Amino acid sequence: MLKIAHHPAYIHPLREGHRFPMIKYELIPEQLLYEGIVKPLNFFEPKLADFETCCLAHDSAYVQSLFELTLDAKMIRRIGFPLSESLVERERYILDGTIQSALFAQQYGISFNTAGGTHHAGYDYGEGFCLMNDQAVAAQYLLHHGLAKKILIIDLDVHQGNGTAHIFRNEPDIFTFSMHGAKNFPFIKEKSDLDVELQDGIEDEDYLDLLQKNLEIVFATAKPDFVFYQAGVDILSSDKLGKLKVSTEGCRQRDSIVFNASKNLGLPVQTSMGGGYSVYIRDIVNAHVATYKLAIDIFNL
Repeated sequence: MLKIAHHPAYIHPLREGHRFPMIKYELIPEQLLYEGIVKPLNFFEPKLADFETCCLAHDSAYVQSLFELTLDAKMIRRIGFPLSESLVERERYILDGTIQSALFAQQYGISFNTAGGTHHAGYDYGEGFCLMNDQAVAAQYLLHHGLAKKILIIDLDVHQGNGTAHIFRNEPDIFTFSMHGAKNFPFIKEKSDLDVELQDGIEDEDYLDLLQKNLEIVFATAKPDFVFYQAGVDILSSDKLGKLKVSTEGCRQRDSIVFNASKNLGLPVQTSMGGGYSVYIRDIVNAHVATYKLAIDIFNL
């Protein structure tokens, strides 16, 4: 069975005109149900991740400042959301959603969080609409509890997973792979175990060729027993922030490459949605929904 983490708190109120498309977290599950791709029983509601869990991948002083709402104004601007108790709770639900999703992936082969992929949050900072890093916390949870020994994080959002790289810069059991726009945010990059920088305007054929070649290297080098996949759809040509020229079919083939490679190696995959900033919300939602469809087909769920 495909299990999908979702919570009403994922849909956080923002001021009108805010560039972050928060509504997609309401529309993704609605569209999955409307198309009959999943049923209500496929969804589960995560709980609030506790302080100790959040600190698995983050500095305790930083986490404390989040819980107590004492972040300084500069950090709040860096994150890009007005700080509130409900915003921090939203992030805590996302963290637990990804942890539980990882456990379901070990049971069923793959599992999803309708939110997450908060890869700009580093060890002691938040950034780019990310307060804490869900896949980093979940990866540390698996290691901490002896549920995995070698973990691979595949980040195919158009923006580098700088926070993930920052957290795991000295962690030999977690391999970070980021394939992202060379000239895109963040403008000061961190060093992943493998970074593939893309030039503006790259199209399907070159993008998919680079992914295929580098994934082979990554799997051979990392030798993982678990995979986290950040499946941002801001690589689309329709994306306002992406600067790439990847089609919807190219995005679908990207997911297919990741899922097939993982399945063929017998590796469970936890998938978080990541970014997407296309002009029309339907393009964002349809691209995300296509990722679920592929997972169901490839993992025979």
